[in-house]
Amino acid sequence: MPQLGADMSAGKLLGWRKNVGESVSRGDIIADVETDKADIEVEVFTSGVIEKILVQPGERVPVGTVLAIIHREGEAPKVETPAAPRVAPSEAAPARPAAPVMPVLPSVTAAEPGRVHVSPVARKAAAELGIDLASLAGTGPGGRITLEDVQKAAQAKAAQPVPSPELDRRTRMRQAIAAAMARSKREIPHYYLSTTIDMNRVMAWLTQENLKRSVEDRLLYGVLLLKAVALALHDVAELNSVWSAGKAVQLTDIHVGVAISLRGGGLVAPALHNADRRSLDELMKDFRDLVQRARSGSLRSSELSDPTITVTSLGEQGVEAVFGIIYPPQVALVGFGKITDRPWSSEGQIVSRPVVTATLSGDHRVSDGHRGGIFLAAVDRLLQEPEKL
Repeated sequence: MPQLGADMSAGKLLGWRKNVGESVSRGDIIADVETDKADIEVEVFTSGVIEKILVQPGERVPVGTVLAIIHREGEAPKVETPAAPRVAPSEAAPARPAAPVMPVLPSVTAAEPGRVHVSPVARKAAAELGIDLASLAGTGPGGRITLEDVQKAAQAKAAQPVPSPELDRRTRMRQAIAAAMARSKREIPHYYLSTTIDMNRVMAWLTQENLKRSVEDRLLYGVLLLKAVALALHDVAELNSVWSAGKAVQLTDIHVGVAISLRGGGLVAPALHNADRRSLDELMKDFRDLVQRARSGSLRSSELSDPTITVTSLGEQGVEAVFGIIYPPQVALVGFGKITDRPWSSEGQIVSRPVVTATLSGDHRVSDGHRGGIFLAAVDRLLQEPEKL
């Protein structure tokens, strides 16, 4: 079960897309998993043949639980020995927490018939109404459960409001976000910086560039912001790290997480992989695809587990600046507000310019304000030459 974010502790296997004996290749979608935020497509990271499935659809298991065993290409077949016998998935249960056992309605052939005293007609009614007799206190002679006891329990059950799955998902999502953000503020010593960036050259270049393109191929200015952030990490590489086992682990690949609001409420921040190496056209295409799939519930597991830094923007909501909370185990978050016209000093004159407020939330265990300032200055510098992004 993959770790799809710091706020995930367990996941529910919805179903397998491959069966035992089928071949899989790295990158294939092998299963679907339900998390508190979304249903995720789980990728496989090795090529081979599915040898054994250990978790069945419907089971909810902790992060790190082995879901299946893949026989890698080129490996010799495993030799069965008495010390390591081949067992059925049900016998392999000790490898993960056992699935909860659902209560079974007592029947005439119950192992301990003397412990539940119930009339035959009450027993039949309980089976039809889905009432657990073990949860009832009988009011008949000697504590015997009567038909009236069962009927009252059924009425009470029917009166209880049943939360819709959508509402339950929203509630669980808010709880997951709250847990991750509380952990972040508790464990990460945040520092915050902001700068105002002149967007005149960006907007002028973008206007001219989009005139050459069809409506479907036009660029959004947000894609230039994402590319500038990715490239600026080359100057301050320590911000492209994760905090693990009490220390910062600097990463080579730059996967920019993009905060996306969901229609039902809440948000996710899946990754645009290798954003520093992608052209603006590729980033634009990937960004549109990512937003669409995030809102339709078809994200891949790597897109939620791989982000190395997150970018969030509330410009569309009219917000001029956003000071975000770092998403563990990342060590930095960049925020952008809306582009707004402001008086600006240029070559000794006061002119009106479109500007945007860029902010950085940094982890003081990994960097400081000096390095954070260099990073924001690099973002500014890159945006003054949009044609080179």
